Amino acid sequence: MAKPSAPRPPATPDLKTAHDLEPVLPMTAEVCDGHLCIGGVDTVTLAREAGTAVYVMDEATIRHQLREYVKWTTYHWEHVAVVYAGKAFMSLAMVKMVAEEGCCLDVSSGGELAFARRAGFPMERIYVHGNNKTPAELAECLEAGVGRIVVDSFEEMERLSAMAAERGVSQRVLLRITPGVEADTHDFIITGAEDSKFGFGLNQGLAMQAVERAIALPGLDFDGLHMHIGSQIFALHSFAKAIEVIVEFIAEIKGRTGVEVRMLDTGGGLGIAYGLPDEPSTIKDYGKVVVDGIKEECERHGLTVPAMAVEPGRSIVANAGVTLYTVGSVKEIPGIRTYVAVDGGMSDNIRTSLYDAHYEALIANKADQPREMVATVAGKHCESGDIVVNDAPLQHVDVGDILCVCATGAYCQSMSSNYNKQVRPGVALVNEGSWRWIVRRETYDDLMKCDVE
Repeated sequence: MAKPSAPRPPATPDLKTAHDLEPVLPMTAEVCDGHLCIGGVDTVTLAREAGTAVYVMDEATIRHQLREYVKWTTYHWEHVAVVYAGKAFMSLAMVKMVAEEGCCLDVSSGGELAFARRAGFPMERIYVHGNNKTPAELAECLEAGVGRIVVDSFEEMERLSAMAAERGVSQRVLLRITPGVEADTHDFIITGAEDSKFGFGLNQGLAMQAVERAIALPGLDFDGLHMHIGSQIFALHSFAKAIEVIVEFIAEIKGRTGVEVRMLDTGGGLGIAYGLPDEPSTIKDYGKVVVDGIKEECERHGLTVPAMAVEPGRSIVANAGVTLYTVGSVKEIPGIRTYVAVDGGMSDNIRTSLYDAHYEALIANKADQPREMVATVAGKHCESGDIVVNDAPLQHVDVGDILCVCATGAYCQSMSSNYNKQVRPGVALVNEGSWRWIVRRETYDDLMKCDVE
């Protein structure tokens, strides 16, 4: 399998059309009269009506991905919860879709919990994350009656115990364990290595201390363990190794305390195709490696197989989304490169500047034409590093064209900002030939609504 961080070859015109970009586009993408259509909607018409920049999310792809995770995890063991990681993309409409598909929701802040509550999401299906949950956030969790809180430190454990005991409740908790397994992914999104801000280190003995303390403290119901080794992982052997380590630890817990772990949450991290060379594993293969891996390791250690949870986020929504821009200028620097400037940039997609992330792009109003040139798609911000796509094969570009960047459904909107006082784009949901706003575009008044004169 190719690694997502593998060096990219020099870009050349590849003569590919939208038909060839199927691996990185929503499942409903097609070419209609030369235009890119998603969910039965002409994206060029949508861009003209809604304005740009605009995020476009395909409902059919989102629901399909949620259902695939449920199908290929419960196929191997019926007691598996699919927990959508809200940090990838969250809106009230998204939360409602997750609820309608019978999945659970991972929140990692008071704000994300507030979205879940406003959307009417079942609180017993909420998993709460974060390495530094504030006392106020813990109080909000207890007040809401969330299903599970993933405890990340001794300080948090003691604080939560006191708060739960004071309220006369018993809060189910998972302990986040750092298994010491480094995933094959970008250094910035590795989370399971020993040097991590997350969780209790397994190799330092802190994990066992945490388990013993959680069992003893009032107000806490020790439910099990959580791990997360990173994001955008292509190599399934990373998951297999982490499972081997964590199930061995479960056996140690039983041997030392007599307590059986009731739940094992393996986190998320399955990679997606951002570029055509990317070869991510399938959800079917992921389900087999993770769920069968846990069952086999439990059998080897003579353990009862626990309930399980997986936490996909990126792989639910990334390829379900695209971003549409209008081309404002085309600047050729002879012998160096051509810059195509669009009406957005690092404020709506920071990942290229932050991770050197790579995307595929195309001209939506020329979707049936070959990508016959190479250009760097630049944003409109006052930063030299404001690049959306480096060295992108594109159809011939003219000012006024609608440029589509693929696979932007995860982390782009949720990490967006108002740099240069740029308003954040809205999010349009497409489905069965129509579109609607699920997040409206910000206005200048929105930019100033928190200012105090």
